[in-house]
Amino acid sequence: MAIRLRGHHLLCLLGYRGMGYSADFCTNMTAIYETLRTEPDSVVELVTGPDDICRAYPPDELNHCSGTVHQLDDAVLAKLGFKTGESLSWREVCDRISQEVVPADIGHLCTSCPWQSYGVCQEGVQYIAEGRPLPAVGNLQ
Repeated sequence: MAIRLRGHHLLCLLGYRGMGYSADFCTNMTAIYETLRTEPDSVVELVTGPDDICRAYPPDELNHCSGTVHQLDDAVLAKLGFKTGESLSWREVCDRISQEVVPADIGHLCTSCPWQSYGVCQEGVQYIAEGRPLPAVGNLQ
């Protein structure tokens, strides 16, 4: 079964280090992250709108999954040359990121993201560019 991901989550996953909107969100995000990290041939389906990460967004928080992030999804997919509806392996996603994205792109693409200032997404892009594995959650390398 494919993991359904929207455009901007392709980059968010690179910077995931266990922080999130709630405990349930982190549990879900960690499961997805660790699956992709440890099983890079896992199939990813690119979708429009809410995806498998969004499904655990806290119901009591102002939800942005259906609103303002569509432009970011579009920008990330365009940068990577992907289209919604495509299915490919996480390894192929990371290969494309290493070819098309540099850490400084996060600052341009993700200007409205509250997590951008932590620098972890830039770090994740750098790991991929250097051919280094992403760290296990809670185990920064």
